[in-house]
Amino acid sequence: MLILQDDRIIDAARQQIVAAGLKMIEQKMIAGSWGNLSIKINTSCCAITPSGRSYDSLNTEDIVVVDMQGNKIEGALIPSSETPLHLAVYEAIPEAQAIVHTHSIYASACAAMHKPIPALIEDLVQIIGGSVDVAEYALPGTEALAANAVKALQNKKAALLANHGVVCWGSSLNSALMTAEIVEKAAQIYCICETMGGAKLLPEADIAVMHDFYKQHYSKRQTEKGDEVLG
Repeated sequence: MLILQDDRIIDAARQQIVAAGLKMIEQKMIAGSWGNLSIKINTSCCAITPSGRSYDSLNTEDIVVVDMQGNKIEGALIPSSETPLHLAVYEAIPEAQAIVHTHSIYASACAAMHKPIPALIEDLVQIIGGSVDVAEYALPGTEALAANAVKALQNKKAALLANHGVVCWGSSLNSALMTAEIVEKAAQIYCICETMGGAKLLPEADIAVMHDFYKQHYSKRQTEKGDEVLG
């Protein structure tokens, strides 16, 4: 069994996850126990929400700690059924320090239509680097879903899960949540534009410039303002 050395980091991660779950309920990004969140503690383990527990009733001790093979290390509850999804993203994207999986309404509508969210607003392309693409459908909780999500991410911070929802990652839980919020906003704008003749998309050259500026400068300013990175 892995021996956990830093209880302070684990406690902080659990507190952040509980607080983020409440925020996601307030923003109608999840309902009941659907959706999940995790924070990478170190290269050996992560903290993740439990299976089948409503976010408005979670306590810090309910958050489960698992190793990178999905084995439970700490916690009395069963880890999220989407643990394979989280672990696959952490393995494929070393920069990922936190993951948010939501069922927000407009993004889920795009996922149900198997339609990517195009590069139609500036804040989306600054963070994502282009469109939010759709992962091929697979049953929830499966290794196939995890593999499809990783393929759809392809150096981007978010992907739609066909007929399911959204997965986003960040350098911290705050940044992953912000990405999920921007994706939902862009999805809503896209759905509105589709009823009015369609959106005019941003030029590819401008997308590259904005995304590069965000990575090189603006994201670092956000971190300097207290966006804590665990791991």
